[in-house]
Amino acid sequence: MYQKLTHNRFLRLAMVLVGSFLLAFSVNIFISPHQLYSGGLYGVCQLARTLLSTYAGLTVTAVDLAGILYLLVNIPLLWLGYRTFGRAFSVKLILGTVTNSLFLALIPIPVSPMIADELTSCLVGGILSGFACGLVLTCGASCGGLDILGLYLSKKNKGFTVGKFSIGFNAVLYLACMLLFDVSTAIYSAIYTVFSALFIDRAHKQNIAVQVLIFTKLRDPELPAFIMEKLERGVTYWEAFGGYTGDAVRVLCVCLSKYEIETLQTVMRELDPNAFFIVQQGVQIGGNFERHLT
Repeated sequence: MYQKLTHNRFLRLAMVLVGSFLLAFSVNIFISPHQLYSGGLYGVCQLARTLLSTYAGLTVTAVDLAGILYLLVNIPLLWLGYRTFGRAFSVKLILGTVTNSLFLALIPIPVSPMIADELTSCLVGGILSGFACGLVLTCGASCGGLDILGLYLSKKNKGFTVGKFSIGFNAVLYLACMLLFDVSTAIYSAIYTVFSALFIDRAHKQNIAVQVLIFTKLRDPELPAFIMEKLERGVTYWEAFGGYTGDAVRVLCVCLSKYEIETLQTVMRELDPNAFFIVQQGVQIGGNFERHLT
């Protein structure tokens, strides 16, 4: 299944929509009815919705205000993502963020929790949301929020990690929940976030490295140039001979992330439809190999 997600562009886009829906469903059905708070930027939007409703008397009945706020605060982050990571990543990022925000706003929050026990709701909601986020990430997309800012800061500072940033941000968020509400709200919200994070790791392996060997009879330097200039990957090639025909062939070797395979294959088919390639997934790569975050 994940092999198809990696290589089929339209299936990946469809799964981004499915993951965005499942993420919103898990939050609105299992977490929000208990007055608990998701982690990250959406948790801030939930907190803002509660404060606006409690102290300013601002309530919206047709949609969930937190989903609308989440879409609005993501607009500058989407622009930052476009300027930093380019158009290809931004298209999937916008798709995931906008659809997830709309689902969060439109999926009705039950008046009474579907599961009465808070801990069980955190467990079920965390598993479902973690799977949904992992699915979206596997498709090379994101539902916005801290992911964009974390990736941006990681690109600017090699010592910075998205995980540490997320932990620190959520610690401040749940401290605010504890001060504004009560300890149980903060604890159960944190439990949900931990379960979700655990299942994100189960569903998604970030930056799985692959080795690709391309066999082509073309001597045109366009393909190696594309790999080096557009994918920003080094490529090594050598001359070889077919064992049956004795014809001269060129073998290109490149190591890259699994998310970059589709782009490489598309260009390769355009330049040489008769070329074939071998993909080895999960290879261990050390030394001067840049970890691409998108």
